[in-house]
Amino acid sequence: MTNREALLKAAKQCLLEKGYARTTARDIASAAGVSLAAIGYHFSSKEALLTEALLLAFGEWDQDLQRALQASVPPNGTPARRYEATWARIIATFESHRSLWIANFEIFTQMVSQPATREILVSQLQTARTGLAAMFLNQEESAISDRTSRTIGTFHHVLLSGLLVQWLIDPSSALSAKDMTEALRRTAEGLQNDTGGVEPKRKPVKPPKSGKGRG
Repeated sequence: MTNREALLKAAKQCLLEKGYARTTARDIASAAGVSLAAIGYHFSSKEALLTEALLLAFGEWDQDLQRALQASVPPNGTPARRYEATWARIIATFESHRSLWIANFEIFTQMVSQPATREILVSQLQTARTGLAAMFLNQEESAISDRTSRTIGTFHHVLLSGLLVQWLIDPSSALSAKDMTEALRRTAEGLQNDTGGVEPKRKPVKPPKSGKGRG
């Protein structure tokens, strides 16, 4: 194992065990068995190393999730059943990968003061959006267009982020997979019935015939 690989492994371990804010450069170097200078040499900063370690951990999370989806999501089920089953598996990782999700939000809070960290995460958002779009549309990632990634992918990324915040703060009232599916279905039904603010066209009412000429 190279020093770089050892640092990544140690950073991921520290990140999940101690969190982003409480992990020091010395913690990582000690766990990796290398000098402090090695962090700057391979990653330029502790923050850059922790961010890359987080992305590595999320890659492993994605592999675990994909295996769980293959085992539990019915391949020939209705879109609604697949949608609900997919959310159920994602929500289950909020508990099984709790430390990962907490570290994820810790890093988000640092982005304003750390532009370099923000750039690393921004570069990964497109990949995340494409993956989410493919997952919920039941398609291969290669079939997802840029527009679909930007709309469907971003929409589900927003849902995921909001749901995670709710789950971390007040899990007892967080939405379930069934709730998410019902909410989306009812929203879609409302949009289908929407006339866009334009009154539906009505057939003109003919005036009644006068009695002139009768009798």
